[in-house]
Amino acid sequence: MKKYSFLLIFVVAFCNVFAQEEVTKSGWNFGALPTITFDTDLGFQYGALVNLYDYGDGSRYPNYNHSLYFEVSRFTKGSGINRFYYDSDKLIKGLQTSVDISFLSDQAYDFYGFNGYDAVVNSDWFDDESNAYKTRMFYKYDRKMFRFKVDLQGRFSGESLRWAAGVNLLNFKVSSVNIDKLNKGKSDADKLPSVEEEPGLYEKYQQWEVISEEESDGGFVPTFKAGLVYDTRDNRPNPMKGIWTEAVVVGSPEFLGGESSFAKLSLTHRQYFTIIPKDLSLVYRLAYQTTIAGDVPFYYQTQVITSVLKGAASEGLGGAKTLRGIRRNRVVGDGFFYGNIEARWKFARFQFINNNFYLGLNGFVDFGRVTDKIDINKESVVTELALWPGYESMNDYFDSDSESMHISYGAGLRVVMNQNFIVALDYGMAADDRDGDSGIYIGLNYLF
Repeated sequence: MKKYSFLLIFVVAFCNVFAQEEVTKSGWNFGALPTITFDTDLGFQYGALVNLYDYGDGSRYPNYNHSLYFEVSRFTKGSGINRFYYDSDKLIKGLQTSVDISFLSDQAYDFYGFNGYDAVVNSDWFDDESNAYKTRMFYKYDRKMFRFKVDLQGRFSGESLRWAAGVNLLNFKVSSVNIDKLNKGKSDADKLPSVEEEPGLYEKYQQWEVISEEESDGGFVPTFKAGLVYDTRDNRPNPMKGIWTEAVVVGSPEFLGGESSFAKLSLTHRQYFTIIPKDLSLVYRLAYQTTIAGDVPFYYQTQVITSVLKGAASEGLGGAKTLRGIRRNRVVGDGFFYGNIEARWKFARFQFINNNFYLGLNGFVDFGRVTDKIDINKESVVTELALWPGYESMNDYFDSDSESMHISYGAGLRVVMNQNFIVALDYGMAADDRDGDSGIYIGLNYLF
């Protein structure tokens, strides 16, 4: 959102904090925004989004009958979002139905290796000028992902216990960063070296056979999902009380064209406590995900499994949606645990252009670690590095058995229209400099 729009909202807020009672909404309503946001990992975002809500006759407000979300946007660090998302409990009687069709591109996707702190991240390699033979593209590769996803939930027993099922078709295209494209228009002195001259970590992992030749260019991953969900939330966008717990198993059968066959288990528990009615809540999320069968392609290991997809991506650990302030994809393993604790305060309410708004503040602590490591055969690594004594060593890439809890903390601001359309700003700081420094994230919705 533009700076002047934020200023206008704040002026109206302080003029209307004690305004009339909340307006009940009915029929179709929408929020439309230029997607001018910022994410430390991705850069500035520009584009547009529209979110349409159908509240029917208004008797269910703030719950909606249908939600349609459209977004086309780009980030200055080279990624893009093209997304349609639909959510409804009225399309099919008795079922919560969510459909996502997306094409996500990222010309500089973060890749720091596997197993958290076991993978060394050299911070001076991020600065082209301070290092003679590494560049800011060293921990990057090019990734394009197409996704078609359908999630269904139905009542299993009563109002709170539900079953979950779904299908998710993912197609990954992975390659080296297109250095020629990045060098266009630059002087010879400012041009980045090619990957042949100076390979990045992705290229080195291929040379060392940490990433197999079969997986190195991506592949097709069809997955099916089944699970149970227990949900007693009083409001889905920002609950003040209740529990949201789920157990989900995802399987990818090779006979449907996938590169490999595997299964993963995901357990997630979220709980919401009211401290001051309507205004202050304490919430937390604890999640565990692990591989229970088969071999998972490296490019799928960043996927964070949930019963229903809420944002453009569910990936990590690290970044806007999991560990705020920690580098995106810093914590990647065959299994991992993570958690978030937040205090959420709605400190002002007002009406503007016949819509209900509130302003919220939140403080948070995020944490996570790898629990099951990806096996790495280091024999070829030793052989390769032995050819270049004094140039590089194992200590530049691996610090075995160093993995421990990754922790970050910070605060955020929310501007919310009609309790459903949520503009979010979070600032997180990493507790350990091996995870980076800090991150600013401007986007949509509460974290969970």
